[in-house]
Amino acid sequence: MLAACGPPFRAALRRAAPPGIAAFHSSARRPRGARVAVVLSGCGVYDGTEIHEASAILVHLSRGGAEVQMYAPDVPQMHVVDHSKGQPAEAESRNVLVESARIARGKITSLAKLTTADHDAVIFPGGFGAAKNLSTFAVDGKDCKVNREVERVLKDFHKAGKPIGLCCISPVLAAKVLSGAEVTVGHEEEEGGKWPYAGTAGAIKELGGKHCVKEVTISFPAVFSLTSFHEAHVDTKNKVVTTPAFMCETELHHIFDGIGAMVKNVLKLTGK
Repeated sequence: MLAACGPPFRAALRRAAPPGIAAFHSSARRPRGARVAVVLSGCGVYDGTEIHEASAILVHLSRGGAEVQMYAPDVPQMHVVDHSKGQPAEAESRNVLVESARIARGKITSLAKLTTADHDAVIFPGGFGAAKNLSTFAVDGKDCKVNREVERVLKDFHKAGKPIGLCCISPVLAAKVLSGAEVTVGHEEEEGGKWPYAGTAGAIKELGGKHCVKEVTISFPAVFSLTSFHEAHVDTKNKVVTTPAFMCETELHHIFDGIGAMVKNVLKLTGK
């Protein structure tokens, strides 16, 4: 198979990183609007970034004409989880920045270099990495600590009046760092397993945030079918936009569209 691909392509495959990969997310060279930073926490739902959420954010940002740069803290993961078993892999250790590069297709920058001067907004996907690598929420709950660089970024964007988007479990970061911020992680009761992480809403209140109950999607009758409306909560005072995403047990396309509502509102708040 490789023999039929031609020498340049074979060489690129052997290197594992094709030429021009550093410009992957801005290779189109078309006029762009808002400059948005996306902060990752590893690669994989149980010990890093939820990959579907990260992909949804990137797709919606692309459709919105945004210029995207991805960042992650250069720190060890809290632990490594074997995703096929849902159990920690005791003998392994991984780096959050290195693992996040898998999602970024190699174009990743240390979070220490993220500044408000270079970006109009910042978005944090979910995944347990937000509660394990960007903070200690998974272990310490309301008494958690937030990674120093994550805390700096949240405070800097808030002070600059620039929008902050978060989904799934990551709104706990805003609740901890930005006192009084309004966020949503969905519902406050499990409702038969539809909202398995509903207890997070109570923790948000204990962290000093205000929790607002929201759906991933709301359906209502139209003339010939059901019409769906996807929800995100917008805290206009603090310019914090949140959506439940995988805090809810629902179909993937609803997660995707709910994240789209969050991204759309973030971009709207940039004014670009």
